[in-house]
Amino acid sequence: MYMMASVGLLAGVGIGYMVSKIGSGKRFKYLELEAKAKAKTIEQEANILLQEAKVDIKTKELEQEKEFDKRNSEVEKRNRDLILKSRESDEEKEKALQLQNKLGERQKNLQTLEIKKREEIDKAIDKLENVASLTQSEAKEYILQKVEEKSQSDIAAIVRKQEKIAQEKAKKKANYILAQATTRYAGEFAGERLINIVTLPSDEHKGRIIGKEGRNIKAMEQLLGVDIIIDETPGVILVSNFNLYRRAIATRVIEILVEDGRIHPGRIEEVHSKVQEEFENKIYEEGESVVIDLGLFPMHEELIKLLGRLKYRASYGQNALAHTLEVARLARVMAAEMGGDEKLALRAGLLHDIGKALTQDFGGSHVELGAEVCKRHNEHPTVINAIYAHHGHEEFDSVESAAVCAADTLSAARPGARREVLESFTKRVKDIEAIAMDNEGVVQAYAINAGREIRVFVDAGKVGDNEAVLLSSTLAKKIEEKVQYPGEIKVNVIRETRSVNFAK
Repeated sequence: MYMMASVGLLAGVGIGYMVSKIGSGKRFKYLELEAKAKAKTIEQEANILLQEAKVDIKTKELEQEKEFDKRNSEVEKRNRDLILKSRESDEEKEKALQLQNKLGERQKNLQTLEIKKREEIDKAIDKLENVASLTQSEAKEYILQKVEEKSQSDIAAIVRKQEKIAQEKAKKKANYILAQATTRYAGEFAGERLINIVTLPSDEHKGRIIGKEGRNIKAMEQLLGVDIIIDETPGVILVSNFNLYRRAIATRVIEILVEDGRIHPGRIEEVHSKVQEEFENKIYEEGESVVIDLGLFPMHEELIKLLGRLKYRASYGQNALAHTLEVARLARVMAAEMGGDEKLALRAGLLHDIGKALTQDFGGSHVELGAEVCKRHNEHPTVINAIYAHHGHEEFDSVESAAVCAADTLSAARPGARREVLESFTKRVKDIEAIAMDNEGVVQAYAINAGREIRVFVDAGKVGDNEAVLLSSTLAKKIEEKVQYPGEIKVNVIRETRSVNFAK
């Protein structure tokens, strides 16, 4: 029994060993296959790395070849440049040598010519001695005498020329002195008709108007286009300009600033903008009032506004609106006496000088401007004919036009109605402003100080400091050529820069 059990145990152990051995063999085989697969994978990765290494090596070889070729070409170029420079240097040396040889030859030729000249002079002197029986010293004396006689003639001509120049200069100097005296006298005459007086509460306001380092008065003069005169006269300042409209605006701006008490560049610009708008409305109201009083409605708004502007326009020292109303009323009376249309004559008389409201802005003939604006707004043909006829551009074609022409002559001829001197002065200063504005980069131009100074403001972005100096010289020459005036005119070109931004 025990033996059977032992045999069974041994048999079991043997069977287990066999089974275990078989399982180990299979596992070994699996591991072997797995190792082979990994080895193959490693081999493939090694091949890929090898290929990549070969590609990198090839790329670097190509880059090195390119770098080598590049440096090689640079070296070749440098060598070629050196060769060319060497050749040029040799050519320059050769040219310099040739030039030196030519100079040497010319020097020799000059020396030869000098010797020949001396020989010819000696021969001429000998010939002169033989022909004129003169010695060399006598011949020299004779020649010098002739030269002195000719020189005296030339000197006399120079003296006469210089005397003439001196006389002309003396005449110009005398005229200049007379012109200066005339200018000073004319300045007073023009000043009393070209200034507005602003009354101040106290002399402290003069300092406020001037401002720190003059910035306030400078801003006012630039913006308003007038000359502000602050002198020792207590409690007043003067606003001077030939343009009545501009002067009226400036006066009102200063009055508001003085009343308000806040005077600085920003406030000046703000008040100026408001006053301009106020005057535009006021102009229309004044024109409308005239048309209502005369019973001439309907009339186009632009014509009404232009009638209001005539209040700030003068012709030969005569207020244009006052002259227009005078002509209109006279024409109505004369048309009535001659059996014409009173209302049409009144309308033609009122509009006959309407172009004068446009001449300060557009220039040209007030007749052409007035006729054009009336045609544009379909005014009666008799009105347009009266505009042309009152200055002889056309013959009058009706009783009403004839009445306007006669009334215009009567209004102008009335004693004390006109002053030719003031009108010519106004035309001159307008011409000076126009000359200044007709230049690139000029923003504003104002004639001030009774026409003896032109203040020109330029765009700092377009005109530099050097160009400003050149512009002042150019303007002075143009004014000299185109305008007739007594004395002298100061041309003042001002260039300023301003930077504005807003904090939000």
